[in-house]
Order: sequence, then structure tokens, then C-alpha cells
Amino acid sequence: MEQVIIIGTGCSGYTAAIYTARANLSPLLLSGTQPGGQLTTTTEVENFPGFPDGIMGPELMMKLQAQAEKFGARIAWATVESIEQRADGTFLLKAGEESYEAKTVIVSTGAAPRHLGLPNEKALIGRGLTSCATCDGAFYRDVPVCVIGGGDSACEEAEFLTRFASKVYLIHRRDELRASKIMADRALANPKIEPVWNSAVSEYLTDEKGEMRAVRLQNLVNGEESELEVACVFVAIGHIPNSSFLGDLVDKDENGYILQTPAGRTSTKTPGLFAAGDVADHYYRQAITAAGQGCAAALEAERYLSEHDA
Repeated sequence: MEQVIIIGTGCSGYTAAIYTARANLSPLLLSGTQPGGQLTTTTEVENFPGFPDGIMGPELMMKLQAQAEKFGARIAWATVESIEQRADGTFLLKAGEESYEAKTVIVSTGAAPRHLGLPNEKALIGRGLTSCATCDGAFYRDVPVCVIGGGDSACEEAEFLTRFASKVYLIHRRDELRASKIMADRALANPKIEPVWNSAVSEYLTDEKGEMRAVRLQNLVNGEESELEVACVFVAIGHIPNSSFLGDLVDKDENGYILQTPAGRTSTKTPGLFAAGDVADHYYRQAITAAGQGCAAALEAERYLSEHDA
């Protein structure tokens, strides 16, 4: 019986592990299908506090892992498929043929960005294909880029990118944005943003180094194809929170994000079950905010155990 099991090894999971390990709870982390989380797919991270010269995403995650293990955290390379709470309040987690038991569980499984499902997509992530303008926009100064999407997030991404890019093409499948009116008006009024209506990206085109150089567009009205030169593609068509395995142990919003209760905390409707990071946060989605929630979840789990044992 574990005191704490942490599901996920991104910023929130590793931070929760650091805090619970330092509290002598000997946490067990279950890695999931992408050990280290989304930052392992990025290149240089310039906005994580404490690294004025930036740090490579995979290196940052290795440092977080080493710090957690230094204090006694353990890692098992497993993907949780289901979880249930027993009558005594403890949890049973199943991962393939393995089963784990815990008094508390911290869910830090993150959210996966939606992509188009085009060939060569995974290979291009971090090489001209991304889903985070805040993370990667500064790397594309004075070059044309494009944003795929038509909602509020796409408009926000496009607006942010105008600080760096020479031109921002906003590619949308319809002839009007589905974003809120104020967001749509603001984006379309920006002289550096050019909408590309009724169009879909059908192919990513790369240079001799395997990096993004252009996209092939298909006009959804007349079927015509064209080529648009861009140095980076920012996909803003939403994220998929990794929360389906939790069943009815948690409440979720219409998009599957875990609802933390009460607001401002990391607890859920199930006592002893906590949620931290992008699996519950669809607003900020930053490494540092995920780390902060991991800290909060660890403190809440520690207090829960203290009160429960008492």
C-alpha cells in the first residue's frame, strides 16, 4: 500500500513527487505513455524560472526527475488504465497486468494537443510544428508563420505571434471565425494577421534539413490547392485532457478537463484524489503553472494523509 501514487511525469507530476518525497511519503510515479510529458517534445525552454540562458525541454525534465529521485521518489514505467476507490477509501490502480494500491492519488496526466493527423506530423513537432505560441513564438522572429484554427485560442495565438513574426496567416475551414466577437474583431483588425478562409492544410512541406518550410492548402469551396511558405505552424484546434480512465471518480467539464473542487484547490469530488496541471487547467497550460499545481496537490495529499491517519 503506497502513501501516494502520482500518475504522470510532467512538470506537475515531478513537482508533486519532490514535495511528497521531502515529506517522507516515498511517492511512486507511474510514467504514462510519454515519460516527461509534453516538454520532452520541445527544444529550448526560455520561460521557466531559474534558467536565464534557457534550457532544452528534455534536459529540464531529466533534472526534475533527478531531483525527485534524490529525495526518494520512485518511478515505474506504467500506464494506468483504470482506477477505483474501495470502501475503506484506498485506491486500486490497474496498468496492464500490474496493480497498485494507494491511500492517495495525484493525477498529473496532462492534456495532448489536437493535431491534424497528417503524415510526418510527429517528426515535425519542435521542428516547425507546435501548439504553443507562448512557448515557441520568440523563436520565429521576422519570418512568416501560420495558425490553424478559428476559435478564441487561435485568435490569441495569432495576436501573440504578431510580436515576433513578420506575418501571421490564420487558416480556418470556414469563411468566418467561431471565436467570440471581440476576439475575432481584434485579430482581424491586426495588420500583421491575414485570414485564409475556407481552407485546410493537407500537407506539411519540409526543407532539406527536415524542418518546416511551407504548407499545402486545399480550398474547401473549389478544391484548388496552393502552397503557403511559413517557417512554423501553430496548431490551435484544442487539447484532449488525459482523464478518460478516471470514470466517475471526478467531475469534468464538456471538454473532459477535471473540475477541481473547491475552486482554487487541487482536490476533486473524491476524497484522497487530487488533480494537478494541464489535465485540469485549460486556461494557462504552462510548465510553471503545472509545477505550481503539482506543489499544491502534494501539500493537500500530505494534509489529507495526516488527517486520515489521525
